[in-house]
Amino acid sequence: MLTPTLQKNDKLASILIFAFSAIVFIVVVALSKYQLKIDLGFNVHIFALFNAIINSTVAILLLAGLYAAKNKKFVLHKKIMLVAIVLSILFLVSYIAHHLLAGDTKFGGEGALKYFYYVILSSHIILAAVILPFILFTAYRALTGEYDKHKKLSRFTWPLWLYISITGVLVYFMISPYYIPHI
Repeated sequence: MLTPTLQKNDKLASILIFAFSAIVFIVVVALSKYQLKIDLGFNVHIFALFNAIINSTVAILLLAGLYAAKNKKFVLHKKIMLVAIVLSILFLVSYIAHHLLAGDTKFGGEGALKYFYYVILSSHIILAAVILPFILFTAYRALTGEYDKHKKLSRFTWPLWLYISITGVLVYFMISPYYIPHI
């Protein structure tokens, strides 16, 4: 196993993880109510494409991270998962920028496709809203060398994070035909 990177301090970690998660949730919800009317000179939906690329990359990294862990390549697993976390933070910034600059887009599909879209979108939003503290606690357990707890948490966190990443891409492909260029 790897040498722990962080010194264990569950009380401080819990406070920081829950505070950060709550702040991110509040910021995303609060900023979703606003749209900035700024002409940047390019189509702001490029952020949505960027988000889909990040989500695709994170999904691939999650699969690669699982493969590395299953093959006991723990240093590689750690590097892959830290990159996935950093990309997820970058995604969050880009997601906020897209919604601030582009506002909401209404899905134009009909019938069964419309219901499928809203089921995928709803499950994606709900899980994305609650996954952050689980990802952070899972990483914390690994970084403090608590590998049994990390493994137990990751059995829950990993498939949800993968689902969120994949459905984020799916949502993008389903909604992108309805984007109105903002040039």
